[in-house]
Order: sequence, then structure tokens, then C-alpha cells
Amino acid sequence: MSGTSRWSVGLALGLLLVGFASERPQPAVAKKVGPDDALVAEGRFVFERNCAVCHGKWGDGRGEMALGMVPRPRKFTSGTFKFRSTPSGSLPTEADLIRTIRGGLFGTSMPTFQQLSDREVRSVVEYLKTFSKKWLLPDNYSEPLTIPNPPNWLNDPAAAAPHLRAGKELFVANCQPCHGPEGRGNGPAAAELEDDWGQPAIPADLSQPSVKSGPEPRDLYRVLATGLNGTPMPSFLEATTDLQRWELVAYLLSLRPSTTAP
Repeated sequence: MSGTSRWSVGLALGLLLVGFASERPQPAVAKKVGPDDALVAEGRFVFERNCAVCHGKWGDGRGEMALGMVPRPRKFTSGTFKFRSTPSGSLPTEADLIRTIRGGLFGTSMPTFQQLSDREVRSVVEYLKTFSKKWLLPDNYSEPLTIPNPPNWLNDPAAAAPHLRAGKELFVANCQPCHGPEGRGNGPAAAELEDDWGQPAIPADLSQPSVKSGPEPRDLYRVLATGLNGTPMPSFLEATTDLQRWELVAYLLSLRPSTTAP
């Protein structure tokens, strides 16, 4: 065989092997864990100017304004976050933290920070990760859950009526002991509830126009799916179906004064 022929055969075989290799599943690229060092210094500056007065210089929730706040400011040293799109027990995503910083938490002392630039918000998120070693452990990370769009029947009173009745049954069986018959957070079990740090865990007043996680139906759905880490509020992801969670959302919306029940 001539040199040219051998070269042609070798090239063809090489291309064939490349084709086979491209069809094989490629190993997943490891997700970066821990803070982004390039933004930490800037984030510390933003934190000390805007957050330390409540959350404390060391992120322990003991800022000079924290005394008497209900609920108490988040302890970033615990690495435990209530408001997430990730499964129960997991760390939040960066988008989750940005949503809380930008939107604040209704009914609490946590304000909105719309005045911060996108870079400032991103940098302070990275700085928050320096307070807890949980951010250094890959097992604490999870992909966010898919939060579906509300079903069409949710805004159709006639179509929603049977779902509302089903949602009320779910509420009575699962939520009323803590949130009370009218969802005002005054159920018979409410007085005994504590969070992971021994502080009173007051159930949300669901008759308000918004909850801490946000005002939209998807915000209610997200809490039902994820639960609230560090509190007695569990995840209902395994105990309910997608339809049942939306039926619960429908009933919770009906408890709001501005919402007309189907």
C-alpha cells in the first residue's frame, strides 16, 4: 500500500473514531461550589453598608437593629435559607438569593434593595457564601425544581369551583392545625412552634395580600413544593401531586380579602 493510501485510510479511521466518541455521553462538568473570589471583596463592602446593621458584621443575625425584630434576621452562618426554588434541605440558587434581595420579604423588616446595581447584588450574594461552610460542600447543592405556570382554571371561577373544594379539604387536613381555620396563623398548634434555633416560628397569615415568599400564585406553589428550611413548614412535594398543590393554592388565594372565591 502506498504512503498516500495508508494516510487516507488512517484519516478515515480517525474521523470515524471521533464520530463514535461524540455520540458517547460526556462526563458532567463539576459545578463550581463556594463563593466567587473575584466578587467577595466588593460584596463585603455592599454587605457592611446595607446588611450588617440587621444581619450582623459576621452574618450571625446579631446586628444592632436585630433586637426585637420578629422574625429575627437570617443567620447566614447557619447556611439555612427559607426561600428557595431547590428541594428541602438544599442551599438556594443565586437567583433565589437575588429574588429575596431585590423583592424583600413582605411583612418583615427585610426591605427591597432596588437601588443596588446588578453587580452589587451579585457581589453581596457571593459574600454571603463566605459565612457558612455549607457552601463549600457539593452535596448541599441541588438543581432548582420546575415551578409550572398556573393552570388555566385558576382564573375561571366556574372551572375552579371543584378544585377549590378539594383545596379546602387539603388545607383542613394539612394546614389548619398551624395556620388556623381562616389561615390567619392562629391554629391550635401555632403557639408551640419553634424554628431550628429555638425562636418562635409564627405561621404565615395567609389572609394577607401577600406572603413572605411573594404575592403571586407561583410563589405559594414554590413554598408548598420546597418547604421552608429551618422551620416546621415541610415540603409537600412528595405528599401531594402537582394538581393538589394548585388546588391548595386556589384555596389559599380565596382566603385573601381582595380575591373573589370561585
